[in-house]
Amino acid sequence: MDKKILVTSSSMPEFEEYVEMIKPLWGSHWITNMGMYHNQLQEAICSYSKVDNISLFVNGHMALELLIQAMGFEENTEVITTPFTFASTTHAIVRNRLKPVFCDIKRDDFTIDVDKIESLITDKTVAILPVHVYGNVCDIEKIKSIADKYNLKVIYDAAHTFGETYKGLGVGAFGDASIFSFHATKVFNTIEGGAVAYSDPDLGEKLYKLKNFGIASEEVVNGVGANAKMNEFQAAMGLCNLKHLETEIDKRKHVVEEYRLKLCNIKGVRLNKIQEDVSSNYSYFPIVMEGNNGKNRDGLYDFLMEHGIYSRKYFYPLTNAFECYKGAFDIESTPVAYEISKKILTLPLYADLTLEEVDYICELICSYMCGE
Repeated sequence: MDKKILVTSSSMPEFEEYVEMIKPLWGSHWITNMGMYHNQLQEAICSYSKVDNISLFVNGHMALELLIQAMGFEENTEVITTPFTFASTTHAIVRNRLKPVFCDIKRDDFTIDVDKIESLITDKTVAILPVHVYGNVCDIEKIKSIADKYNLKVIYDAAHTFGETYKGLGVGAFGDASIFSFHATKVFNTIEGGAVAYSDPDLGEKLYKLKNFGIASEEVVNGVGANAKMNEFQAAMGLCNLKHLETEIDKRKHVVEEYRLKLCNIKGVRLNKIQEDVSSNYSYFPIVMEGNNGKNRDGLYDFLMEHGIYSRKYFYPLTNAFECYKGAFDIESTPVAYEISKKILTLPLYADLTLEEVDYICELICSYMCGE
């Protein structure tokens, strides 16, 4: 196959559909500052996600960073989280002058190991920040039980799980708040973008001020805020993409099913666990290279690249192993996460990936794993 296959490809509406959507902006000249499309999208996402409230942001990282700030934690207090995540999760904690305390992950679904959380709680612990990984949902009930017992806040990084439900409830409805990412690489995108799902109206007011310079009214600025507003072009893209999201998810489902069918019996390749009670958005397809005749993740990554297939070592390295945090954290304290980070590989997955392309990728994997 001569065509290069990228690890992801942004879902986009038809060109004409988006052009028609943005045409009114040339008449109104209102292209930012919570305009018509921003408000429509906020309401639509709130309904689609089955949550009480949504606050839109310019991107998912600012949603998380400002959400943590809105919680009002004292500096140098501790937040229990996982290093098996994207850089944003850890950076958002550190940039709020809080200390991330890293908990290991579960081997089967890569989410935070709830059985190890309590041993990490100290008198400085103020919150738990679990991450829903690859669309796998954390042990919500156990996390709530621990948080209630120790009077801790729970902030979910739900960047991978937009559109999912757990036991029929929107995944963003759990904890004190959840953040979503609408980056171009996600199942649903607003080009760049993000959101906070929350239930406490007071938190919503704080988020609004923080993303809009701390402005309370035309003549009153009574807080120090940032500029993290979603603009109208982003919101217009979101409104278009939301119309087609269920179709896009269904296409991704067929891709995932084909991967599972073709890879399930290859020795040395472990597939992502299918969770009960979770309606998946099929956001990623990770495989774990368990080792077979010297065949490893890095070797497969290079082999696929040689054949024009772009996979991703996601997540590698762990955030507690980043160069910018050198000497600050003990990587050995999260041994399962460390092991998985060296074995994990996410394969190409997007709505327009054909089943023939999936078969080709699987044939290459089989060739690599079974070859001498």
